[in-house]
Amino acid sequence: MANHANNFPKLHNAAWPGVVGKGEGSEPAIELDTMLDLTAAAEVDGVKFDGVDLFLFAPHVDIDASDQDLEELAQKVRSRNLVIGSVVAPVWPPTGGGPAMGGPEDQEQFLTQVRKGCRIAKKLRELGVRPYGVVRIDSASSPADWSQDPEGAQARIADTFRKAADIAEEHGEKLAAEGEICWGGMHSWRKMIDLLQRTGRPATVGFQADMAHTLLYLMGYNAPEDALLPPSFDWKDEKKFDEAYQQLTDALRPWTIDFHIAQNDATVFGSGSHDKTGRHCLPNDPNGKLDITKRAGYWLRDDLGAKAGYKPQHICWDGCMFPNATMMKKETWNDILGAMLAVRDAHGWKA
Repeated sequence: MANHANNFPKLHNAAWPGVVGKGEGSEPAIELDTMLDLTAAAEVDGVKFDGVDLFLFAPHVDIDASDQDLEELAQKVRSRNLVIGSVVAPVWPPTGGGPAMGGPEDQEQFLTQVRKGCRIAKKLRELGVRPYGVVRIDSASSPADWSQDPEGAQARIADTFRKAADIAEEHGEKLAAEGEICWGGMHSWRKMIDLLQRTGRPATVGFQADMAHTLLYLMGYNAPEDALLPPSFDWKDEKKFDEAYQQLTDALRPWTIDFHIAQNDATVFGSGSHDKTGRHCLPNDPNGKLDITKRAGYWLRDDLGAKAGYKPQHICWDGCMFPNATMMKKETWNDILGAMLAVRDAHGWKA
């Protein structure tokens, strides 16, 4: 049995792959209890997942959950020897929110969902089941709508994010904006940084890096002018890929406050409001373009270990859009846990 000395960052599984892309003509959602059971059952070399990250939307966690509901949730998680980390606020129009770049009514719907999400996050902290983590948001706006008035849209999103920051601070929370090519104003790495700078609340609003989504930043999907790799890139050219990945992570790492381990095959996929986004693959997918352990190091350490870089309390696996049959297999979660454990062995620390 291998010696896994590092115990930080803690290793989390995301529960939302049981919901995102499910229902409405697709496969049925996987219940939260089942996702918790699958997470708790995974084990590699005697190491298990430490916790879960949650989507605050029914059928998993109702955004209007009562205190009693949240106490029952905390007990469900605790009984499986897990904790809760980051939570996702349902800020999109189909889930009760509104586009951050929209008018006053849209903005208020967006902020209402942030407020409800922060309230749940704070309550779970108070219940002692959530020792760390952020509240995840994005612009809930499409790149197509954003492109009709880039300057005006960017300014409105930043205004919404600043107001969301006020709400988060009232609850003692931080907000992480997930960089995904399907969200207007966040659809390229340069636009993402511009938005964070305009928001101007670095102590409260930061970046959530997902390895699958940020790979597409390199390729310039939805923003060819910001591509760091050519359209006909040869994936065997590791030197060129290294240079591009270093540029990307150096630019975004200072803003990063939440991190998703993931694999991607450099194609886009999506359903519902998550249209044309990064295709999450299993860690050992033969078409995967990422050396997960190596590339995670670019986010977690400056100069690949020369000095400590971003030190998250936990990291999370994101496997959105996996078929239900794949998610119900024990080996799926063991393989994922093994990939995350390798990342911690290489780039984590003991505390």
